[in-house]
Amino acid sequence: MRTPIIAGNWKMNKGPKEAAELINALKPLVKDAKATVVVCVPAVDYAAAKTALRGSKIKLGAQNVHYKESGAFTGELSAAMLKEAGVEYVIIGHSERRQYFGETDETVNLRVQAAVEGGLIPIICVGEKKEQREAGYTDALVAYQTLIALTGLTEDQIKKVIIAYEPVWAIGTGLTATDEQANETIGVIRSAIQMKYGKRVSDKVRIQYGGSMNPKNVNGLMAQSEIDGGLIGGASLKAEDFAKVVNFE
Repeated sequence: MRTPIIAGNWKMNKGPKEAAELINALKPLVKDAKATVVVCVPAVDYAAAKTALRGSKIKLGAQNVHYKESGAFTGELSAAMLKEAGVEYVIIGHSERRQYFGETDETVNLRVQAAVEGGLIPIICVGEKKEQREAGYTDALVAYQTLIALTGLTEDQIKKVIIAYEPVWAIGTGLTATDEQANETIGVIRSAIQMKYGKRVSDKVRIQYGGSMNPKNVNGLMAQSEIDGGLIGGASLKAEDFAKVVNFE
């Protein structure tokens, strides 16, 4: 029912030359992909990536967007700017943005609204820290983060957004939730959307797993009923590794 989506988050890696090289190496490896494929690159790479992506089905994504259309916000980019640069998807509320740059649930919501109104598809990140999981707050936390992020959107807009569940304790640590843990928590997210907006909406929303998905664990995770794809970090920086995730069995 839902088309899988695999998005690579390059984080602060690869300049324009390397970006073009990586995309050109990736294109033939994923040309028959059944999943939607997205590369979320640093801002300096947009032009080079857009050129390299021509003739492929791979989509261009950004890693952040500001919630204002313009103004005195040094270093920020608006949805209109991203759209003009060829961006179609944008990551919002990644745990690193929350941890290092003061992102809050409220600013995530503002960015989501701006992205949607600007014609971008947001990839909204939600997830818990290790101590929050151990205290038993995972379900309540991810449900709250999800519903706050979606505030102000219409049901038709919500159907198009992507949610990425990223257990913070699994980001960059080499740890990963078990297939069942990931599926269970993603099921909680979907149930929260269903309770607020109905099953017709929740059935349409694609929810990714964003906790160190890689070629070794992708098949088990993607076999789960609630998991619709992955937000890939380290494995997206090597064409062969990313292709193995995209071409999961």
